[in-house]
Amino acid sequence: MYANTLAMISKIYSAIPYGFNGRLIEVEGGMNHGLPAFNIVGMANKTISEARERVRSALISSGFSFPGYKVTINLAPADLQKDGSHLDLPIALSVLTVSKQLLAADTKDKLFVGELSLDGRLKPVKGIINIVEAARTADLKEVYVPAANLPQAQLIHGVKIFGVDTLKSLFLHLKGQKSIDLPAKNPKPLETANTCENAVLLDHIRGQELAKRAVEIAVAGHHNLLISGPPGAGKTLLARAAANLLPGLTEEEKIAVTKIYSLANLKTDNIVTSRPFRNPHHTASPTSIIGGGNGASPGEISLAHSGILFLDELPEFPRAVLEALRQPLEDKTITISRANQKATYPADFMLIATMNPCPCGYLGDPTHKCTCTEYQIQNYRKKLSGPLFDRIDIFVNVDKVDNAELFQNLPENPCKHSVVKNTITGGLFRQYLRYKKPGFFNSSLSSYQVTKLINLTPKAKKLLESASGKLQLSARAYFKIIKVARTIADLEQAEEIDEAHIAEALSFRSKN
Repeated sequence: MYANTLAMISKIYSAIPYGFNGRLIEVEGGMNHGLPAFNIVGMANKTISEARERVRSALISSGFSFPGYKVTINLAPADLQKDGSHLDLPIALSVLTVSKQLLAADTKDKLFVGELSLDGRLKPVKGIINIVEAARTADLKEVYVPAANLPQAQLIHGVKIFGVDTLKSLFLHLKGQKSIDLPAKNPKPLETANTCENAVLLDHIRGQELAKRAVEIAVAGHHNLLISGPPGAGKTLLARAAANLLPGLTEEEKIAVTKIYSLANLKTDNIVTSRPFRNPHHTASPTSIIGGGNGASPGEISLAHSGILFLDELPEFPRAVLEALRQPLEDKTITISRANQKATYPADFMLIATMNPCPCGYLGDPTHKCTCTEYQIQNYRKKLSGPLFDRIDIFVNVDKVDNAELFQNLPENPCKHSVVKNTITGGLFRQYLRYKKPGFFNSSLSSYQVTKLINLTPKAKKLLESASGKLQLSARAYFKIIKVARTIADLEQAEEIDEAHIAEALSFRSKN
């Protein structure tokens, strides 16, 4: 049956996620005389090598014949390490093409990706946005993905995307016998990936007016915030309330965040529509927080991109993890280098951290006696280095709320939270008008940009210079005070930073 086809070489286009991008893969197929065999070459890992059995079973279960010759599949470029089950479908199509059950013209200018089950159904794969972007860059006309991947795939425009349920339905479509309909252009997400489960509002938090003000300023300017206080003072609630003050994701941010979640294999069948709130435990490994491991996967700091990274009990985290945060806090990206791969992921998150004033947590608490020695307190605070403190914009101390206030009725119609959120929205809009750059905040300014774009009144300059000398501020801390003051001015709709704005920004610089 295949006597005249043994010299034929098939070529099917596919792609794999590679870091934060995608890489085009050419799946070449060849069939030769010899003992029946099915080999896959081209730096394929074990998952791809196992595709031989999945593909063989899927083809037979779907009613196709598997050639009784020596079939070789080459994954080009051959020097690129390939991982995952993305190439199951193109491998199957390559086998169908070399055995002349499909024609080369049927798959021309098309890209295929998907994992095959033994009965021929297609399962979703991670990193689908990277794959569609790679197809668009290569000017391929059509992309065929598992149906479950469609919501994410359709975030990328400029290419026709088809959702495939089974290998057989794809075959009938390619042969023109039964078409797969193009999906609606704006599909409704299958679910909302709400990363802040508890809808905590500012109105739900008793007292802590100064801390609420600090949260308002931090969210409005995308500033890093450290909250210090005894156990039960409401530090975690303040962080969760901050998550509910954030505005919705823009379309560009939805793509970036969904892309990261898909690469981490957390979301493959829906779109992330709300800002991330990541809360890793202090026992988490450095790799899980920074990123790395097999395939240089994104970590918690990238999963928090465009949202909040909440580190509860900051001094309890390993020092190596805390020091590794210094570079992404400054550069808003993280580069992970491994022996066979280097990947750069976005990490533009807002850091909210909490800590106790001492190991027992009750230093300065009038109702509990602190049992820590001065040596223990100093060692506890030394876990946080000066350079890390320098990268935090706002420090606020909270006291424990009197128990008598805790049982008061909450307002039926929360108003403070909505008022603060509207004020923050106004402040963010003024930043957008000033910088003309989406996702760019006061905290994003470089020292050079501060000197060029930010205006201080003479009194504000005099106060800042006086405080800088007395507090022995570093250059980074000096500019952070100006940036926080600019956010305070934006909340008050002020064109220039005046003395009151600098004074309030300075009040949030104390670490004690």
